[in-house]
Amino acid sequence: MPAFSRERLRTVVDAPAFQRTVIAVITLNGITLGLESSADPTGRYSTAFFLIDHAITAIFVVEMVLRISAKGKAFFRDPWSWFDLIVVGAALVPASQSMSILRLFRFLRVLRLVSVVPNMRRVVSALFTAIPGLASILVLLLLLLYVAAVIGERLFREAAPQHFGNLGKSLFTMFTVLTVENWPQVAEDVMATEPLAWVFFAGFIVVSAFFVLNLLIGVIVSAMEQEVNAVRWEEDQALELEQHIAVMKEIRALNEKIDRLAAVLPDPADHARGD
Repeated sequence: MPAFSRERLRTVVDAPAFQRTVIAVITLNGITLGLESSADPTGRYSTAFFLIDHAITAIFVVEMVLRISAKGKAFFRDPWSWFDLIVVGAALVPASQSMSILRLFRFLRVLRLVSVVPNMRRVVSALFTAIPGLASILVLLLLLLYVAAVIGERLFREAAPQHFGNLGKSLFTMFTVLTVENWPQVAEDVMATEPLAWVFFAGFIVVSAFFVLNLLIGVIVSAMEQEVNAVRWEEDQALELEQHIAVMKEIRALNEKIDRLAAVLPDPADHARGD
């Protein structure tokens, strides 16, 4: 494709109106998929849902073709572009009766809002950036959960076998306590036989829910802050580049004016020789 036409096409694809149109189509797709899932598949609206679904798929295909044509190889260097391409391509796979599960990929198209809306894309990018730190804290949390489950099984197996009868039950019970959901009922069942069991549950909640989970939140907030700072730095660099280009244009314009004045005015050296 000629560079000029590609540049014009890139201008169209990057235009806010084009992005808003894509967002509107994705939103419409999400609404229709929800209505379709709750409606009678053999009802009178089934044909309408079928036509709308194919029309939206056609729009997404045209969008992908325009974006690939506008950006060329740069399209395939962007991970978000690959995400959009896979989601749209999955909807084009014919789903036979034996492969009807493939039709569920249509619902993934709603997730394209993540790649289209810049703020949502920053949030997901920040989460991916925070994965190394999150992994360490999650391992710490799992170790804490496992140790607490083993201790709980040893201490309260006889007092509350419905909660700590074996390691599997104990793990599930401690995970429930970790979520701080209905943990007083678990504690009361154990404390009916073991009055001091509250020390175990209170200590576990303080360490896990108050300390470790807040560490997770801190890592995510830090990653979000880094992502925002990176975006602001890129915006500042772009602004500085625009200002530099504008200053260079002014300097070139001044140089051209000086050259024109020099061509019109007489040379002082010639004037001195004439005298």
